[in-house]
Amino acid sequence: MDFHYTVKTTKTIEETISAIAIHLKEHKFGVLWELNLTETLHKKGVDSFKMPYRILEVCNPVEAAKVLGHNALVGYFLPCKITVYEDAGETKIGLLKPTAMIGLLNDPELKLIAEKIEKVLIDVLEKSK
Repeated sequence: MDFHYTVKTTKTIEETISAIAIHLKEHKFGVLWELNLTETLHKKGVDSFKMPYRILEVCNPVEAAKVLGHNALVGYFLPCKITVYEDAGETKIGLLKPTAMIGLLNDPELKLIAEKIEKVLIDVLEKSK
């Protein structure tokens, strides 16, 4: 099983991030924070990293509260992350599959919730490309 789900798009990074935000709202998710990794590294003196790379931390507060109430260790995996970056001239959108991480806890109920969240996030990526 792959730990990630990644798709290509013809959109720019900015267009892609806008589309992601719109499609997240359809599922009561939102972007909590956006990291421009390239810019941050440059500010820290790392000029060798040229790849445009953004990391979005996304969350559905109701689902987050539900899983945290079930097992506080789930907080180690939250919030979910979606990456948007350029690689070899192509814009890519990817996410760490919630099922890949939650499987570490060996909890069937959490696995079902993670499968539901993963399906939603994959749908968001597909609609955003």
